[in-house]
Amino acid sequence: RTQQAGELPMWGAQTQLPELGCGVPAIDPMLSGLSRIVNGEEAVPGSWPWQVSLQTRSGFHFCGGSLISEEWVVTAAHCGVRKSHLVVAGVSDLGSDEEAVQVLEIAEVFEHPLWNLHALRNDVALLKLATPARLSGTVSPVCLPSANTSFPVGSLCATTGWGKTRHNALKTPDKLQQAALPIVSNVDCKAYWGSKVTDVMICAGASGISTCMGDSGGPLVCQKDGAWTLAGIVSWGSGRCLPFSPGVYARVTKFIPWVLEVLKAS
Repeated sequence: RTQQAGELPMWGAQTQLPELGCGVPAIDPMLSGLSRIVNGEEAVPGSWPWQVSLQTRSGFHFCGGSLISEEWVVTAAHCGVRKSHLVVAGVSDLGSDEEAVQVLEIAEVFEHPLWNLHALRNDVALLKLATPARLSGTVSPVCLPSANTSFPVGSLCATTGWGKTRHNALKTPDKLQQAALPIVSNVDCKAYWGSKVTDVMICAGASGISTCMGDSGGPLVCQKDGAWTLAGIVSWGSGRCLPFSPGVYARVTKFIPWVLEVLKAS
């Protein structure tokens, strides 16, 4: 398959386990660059192997998250994850019994100490798994950036999730959706949303693409040196999931010192 104009470059097609490391899916994402989660495009099953579904014990999906190692998941603090919830990895279709699915218990939940619900600031949480995920072709971690990694304005990145495909939809889709969307400057983001946007946030979209309810906590990933790297965590945006408003994500580079501190201490 040749790459079409406007598409993200495709990585990982020739790379096989166990050489993968982080951020290189064993299954090619095939992201068109014209997709949106609102009116979305289905992802190739297994092509975003760090994407997890956070669920209640009754099987209700309420948020997304990203596997950053065999034992750790990062998500949004506003998801309100508790130890009684479950992390479901290796799933692409929530409505089917896929053989590769791993249902994992949560041992500990660490919300950022400066998490502010009113301002939606520092909207990040770490989940320590009770038993490590088994890494495979459909379950592997995303790369974390360094604290000084930059994600230039206009860079075409990707977000994934099982959130609503329109704001008034009665239910969320069973199949994982994907979207390509550009990084938006914080200046332009503030022009839209006002002073609520701060330097611990990164914005993307405003291009006919929107994340929506149910996508919260999921990844915004950009390619760095041939590997998908976690730039943002789905945090907040238009209550009506308007596709020309910028979505706001927790800016992962700002939280790397805290993440490393928690991982080292635990």
